Amino acid sequence: MNIPTVFWLVPLASAVALGMAWYFFTAMMKEDEGTTKMKTIAMHVRKGAMAYLRQQYKVVGIVFVVLALVFAFMAYVLKIQNPWVPVAFLTGGFFSGLSGFFGMKTATYASGRTAHAARKGLDSGLKVAFRSGAVMGLVVVGLGLLDIALWFLILNYVYEGEQTALITVTTTMLTFGMGASTQALFARVGGGIYTKAADVGADLVGKVEADIPEDDPRNPATIADNVGDNVGDVAGMGADLYESYCGSILSTAALGATAFAMKGDMQLRAVIAPMIIAAVGIFLSLIGIFLVRTKEGATMKQLLRALGLGTNVSAVLIAVASFVILYLLGIENWLGVSFSVISGLVAGVIIGQATEYYTSQSYRPTQQIAEASQTGPATVIIKGLGTGMISTCIPVLVIAVAILLSYLCANGFDMSMRADSISRGLYGIGIAAVGMLSTLGITLATDAYGPIADNAGGNAEMSELGKEVRQRTDALDALGNTTAATGKGFAIGSAALTALALLASYVEEIKIAMARAVEEGARFIDVAGQSFDPSRATMPDFMDFFQVNLMNPKVLVGTFIGAMAAFLFCGLTMGAVGRAAQSMVEEVRRQFRELKGILEGKAEPDYGRCVEISTRSAQREMIVPSLLAIAIPIVVGMVLGVAGVLGLLVGSLSAGFTLAVFMANAGGAWDNAKKMVEEGHFGGKGAATHKATIVGDTVGDPFKDTSGPSLNILIKLMSMVSIVMAGLTVAFI
Repeated sequence: MNIPTVFWLVPLASAVALGMAWYFFTAMMKEDEGTTKMKTIAMHVRKGAMAYLRQQYKVVGIVFVVLALVFAFMAYVLKIQNPWVPVAFLTGGFFSGLSGFFGMKTATYASGRTAHAARKGLDSGLKVAFRSGAVMGLVVVGLGLLDIALWFLILNYVYEGEQTALITVTTTMLTFGMGASTQALFARVGGGIYTKAADVGADLVGKVEADIPEDDPRNPATIADNVGDNVGDVAGMGADLYESYCGSILSTAALGATAFAMKGDMQLRAVIAPMIIAAVGIFLSLIGIFLVRTKEGATMKQLLRALGLGTNVSAVLIAVASFVILYLLGIENWLGVSFSVISGLVAGVIIGQATEYYTSQSYRPTQQIAEASQTGPATVIIKGLGTGMISTCIPVLVIAVAILLSYLCANGFDMSMRADSISRGLYGIGIAAVGMLSTLGITLATDAYGPIADNAGGNAEMSELGKEVRQRTDALDALGNTTAATGKGFAIGSAALTALALLASYVEEIKIAMARAVEEGARFIDVAGQSFDPSRATMPDFMDFFQVNLMNPKVLVGTFIGAMAAFLFCGLTMGAVGRAAQSMVEEVRRQFRELKGILEGKAEPDYGRCVEISTRSAQREMIVPSLLAIAIPIVVGMVLGVAGVLGLLVGSLSAGFTLAVFMANAGGAWDNAKKMVEEGHFGGKGAATHKATIVGDTVGDPFKDTSGPSLNILIKLMSMVSIVMAGLTVAFI
């Protein structure tokens, strides 16, 4: 098929994103890293982060090789798998890991430079931190579009001339999402365990027991804590949103190929539409990045407004651009599909604002948690849990409205449930997810900014810079806590829309697997005893054939297992953090007890031992939760079939989405309540209220940085595994 000229905007946008990422990186590297002590501290963090990442990639590499061999056996020996899956799986994992690596490398060089820039002023520190964070955002979207463009061109060449070429191409491209999701889950879980083991150990022994400040160089866990911010919140988040970004584009392209099948050029235009929207979003994200600036002495609301200006301008511009893009492409019902994009964009903005309200110390919910510290840690925890639970209402309702609106706008408000109406509606949901993630270049920049600012504060404290510098880095750090919470809310919201689109893509993959089985001589009989032809069947036909309804116990059992999987995963990752943190607490206590002169500042702690404990714990503990996410959909598919898998995905999506929002927001609110007390409210640093909020923050650490953000990957990975294993599921029908 002839590739339209407009498609070349996709690789062009990818090249621009990667070029601008390089420009921001080199500009950051030209900044002064500060004093000799600042450079030494930054070097320790950088070495620790890179050492951890190398070890993680060794473990993940083994898992990838084993899984690739399994897929190769299924594809080339059993003939129940797409032959491209083993290669696509490996490339997806490679690009996902590469995006996290580049982002983390930038962050470890940027933190010391941000601290030094903060000596000049707040705006200087903000610019260095934010534009360094933009490297992560631009690398993720640049590599994501590069991967998509390359696969699209290669597979179009391979399948050119086939009647169902675009359906084959898009469903094949979906499979590299499993590689990206698998890599992202290991990065998120491993990084989250690493950082929170160090953070909890540093806080409980250093701040509560020894009564020394956060990031004090006398604390042996301080370097490990700063390393953890990079491996968890930068490398992990980058890999996470890489697979969200690619998953939304690829699932929408697959749905477009089905919704506009037999429509000639219209089908091709529907397939490339999400890619074009994402490509234009890169250019508009760059405009937003250059708009972010602030003034000296800015309040938290003013700092939030500075970041909000960049993200909101980019969102408004992509909203307008979507109408133009879909009109020029000549998409059928282009106006309705454009409003589907808008529904996703608006949903993302509202979820971000709701997250900011529930986690920022500028608003009442977090202020009430800080107030609760006056009656001890128990009330801090109770209030934080309640706030997190209440905070789920707005995101869930917003996603529900976005799903309905995007579905109805795309199919012309047709409620008939005809096959073509359902397909067009599902395409609308997919393109809403693309709309939400279209400005990821700047949205991820605001998230990656957080750990850079946090590390800058640590560097300032350990380097004993002036009080005014620490105040500036604290302001940037508090802002980073809110932007990180907002970024997590955004990632979770996009995961919900993407997972729903993947749910529809799963049915399409089952259709292809069944058609392949028929070609091999298999025969399918429906409940009425009639022969079932998958090649002619519509979405409602498949629902009838597999009895996907609430009266089917397989669907109900699958739903329960899916909901349970979300809680099981959280329990395992929380337990992993607890065990790793216990080892860290014992080590910090040992050093304070046995290494004389540490607390007096006369001897240097053994930072390397704490880094080693976090690294070893993370590598060991991340295996079981990550492999469970892969195993559960396979087992359910073999035992309960397609109906059970669909129930599983619905259960994991509904429970996982709500649980993830609750955990991320509760953790963010506890963290900022602690920051509020540290700024002098309700007694200030060292008071009983401060220790109460430290306990709350310690409980919230694995909530917001390990279990909560990992859930959105779990949701998508289970969908991806189900799609990739569709051939195996069909073999057991």
